[in-house]
Amino acid sequence: METKQTGPIGRPRGFDTDEALERAMLVFWEHGYEGASLANLTGAMGISTTSMYAAFGNKEGLFRKALERYTEGPSAYLTRALEEPTAHGVATAILAGTIRTTTRPAQPHGCMGVQGALTVSDSGREVRDLLVAWRNNSYSSVHERFQRAVDEGDLPPEADPGLLARYVTTLAFGIAVQAASGVDRAELQEMTDAALHNWPLS
Repeated sequence: METKQTGPIGRPRGFDTDEALERAMLVFWEHGYEGASLANLTGAMGISTTSMYAAFGNKEGLFRKALERYTEGPSAYLTRALEEPTAHGVATAILAGTIRTTTRPAQPHGCMGVQGALTVSDSGREVRDLLVAWRNNSYSSVHERFQRAVDEGDLPPEADPGLLARYVTTLAFGIAVQAASGVDRAELQEMTDAALHNWPLS
């Protein structure tokens, strides 16, 4: 009798790691780390628990890979925003990207990096710390860009790049929380416009 070929033990033929990771990212994005059960994850990924462990190690390992995918995909607007020629353009692009990403109809609302592990048990502490570092890295990148803006004269010399970076990233994270609560794109944009109205200019 002919037997159907399979890949590595526990991994069914046709297992697509990239596609499975995309689906896992969406589950974590919608439900958070602890809210995403193994049944939900493996069901969305279309694989067995054995295959999930074989490919990603464990749930935390899967989350780390999903966060990398989120950073390089839906959250990549931050990297692009930092390339804007002015600090005001950077801030505008960051907040516009946040609104766009957190309110898309076909995706979970909110931000995976903000809500993924705000409340977790002791077993999820490493994931919580991972997301704290992820958010701090965003702040540091914006801080460095605004410091360059001061050095180049785009921002006035009395401007505090650290404070401005905290202001913009706090707004962005707040937008994500409001989007997850159902606040619509138009209202978030109005708030953003008001927040940037008094941006310091050189």
